[in-house]
Amino acid sequence: MYYNKLKDNFVQCVLCPHRCTIKENAVGICGVRKNVQGKLFSLVYSKSVSSHIDPVEKKPLYHFLPGSTALSFGTVGCNLKCKNCQNWETSQAKPGDFFTKDLSPQQIVEDALNQECKNIAYTYNEPTIFYEYMLKTAKLARKKCIKNIMVSNGFINQEPLQELCTFIDAVNCDLKSFQDSFYKKTCSARLEPVLNTLKILHKNKIWLEITTLIIPTLNDNFKNLREMCIWIKNNLGVDYPLHFSAFYPCYQLPDIPNTPASILIKARKIALDTGLHYVYIGNVQTPEGNNTYCPHCGKLLIERYGYSIITNVIKDGVCSCGYRINGIWK
Repeated sequence: MYYNKLKDNFVQCVLCPHRCTIKENAVGICGVRKNVQGKLFSLVYSKSVSSHIDPVEKKPLYHFLPGSTALSFGTVGCNLKCKNCQNWETSQAKPGDFFTKDLSPQQIVEDALNQECKNIAYTYNEPTIFYEYMLKTAKLARKKCIKNIMVSNGFINQEPLQELCTFIDAVNCDLKSFQDSFYKKTCSARLEPVLNTLKILHKNKIWLEITTLIIPTLNDNFKNLREMCIWIKNNLGVDYPLHFSAFYPCYQLPDIPNTPASILIKARKIALDTGLHYVYIGNVQTPEGNNTYCPHCGKLLIERYGYSIITNVIKDGVCSCGYRINGIWK
């Protein structure tokens, strides 16, 4: 899906903003979409390299069916080349590098039903690059009243995203930085398409949570983080959760240290002072960073430890003071 035929058996993929022009027998930047005699084929359809049952909080989604589980799967490949990738073993791999399990969309939905999972999550690598696989699975899941969750870098074109919005219920989208220079240097991508994705998801009323992995010296500028929070407030509103996550040395950035908790706590305060209502800290345990509080009265509503919920006193999406907490609660 989503490609144009060109002269001399060339094709142009229009799935993501790279818009790769691909000669015969070659693949695009993602490594998994191949030109075969002037037609573009997916090399990862039904080729899962990882499948697990995860708590929905691991995605992370904190305001979407808390305490529920998601049958989660992914393939090899990605359309970004992030130097800080924490799943690089599969996301930067090519078809054939890993043992794959033939896992059809029908089988995924059946497994989710058998395991009593309320959700299916397209995750572990960038699901945009296995678009057809995700879309078919999501259509089948919708018929069985299973929710669809996409964990994405947001680097996708508008037309395929609009089609996907018909079947996706929730997205956790990375906003890796609010600097285009970071996207270009660290991820081999651009910022503007990601911002467009966030606005499209908001317009389509898809439940959205945003994650920013804070990397010391690369995207931990507090002024820039404040600008990002202001953009979120002005373009998406104040009620979508924002997750600040800690970086751990990996892949091509082994010499950059762990993100100190103090930086994450400061980033959270900046976001809250900007006016965002729900701001969380991930990958490290902090006194308040995992918990949900009522923006109106300040009451502790959901207490979390790691991915586990200790208490949840939200009733029908409402605090005891009467304030409605934005989210999908049932």
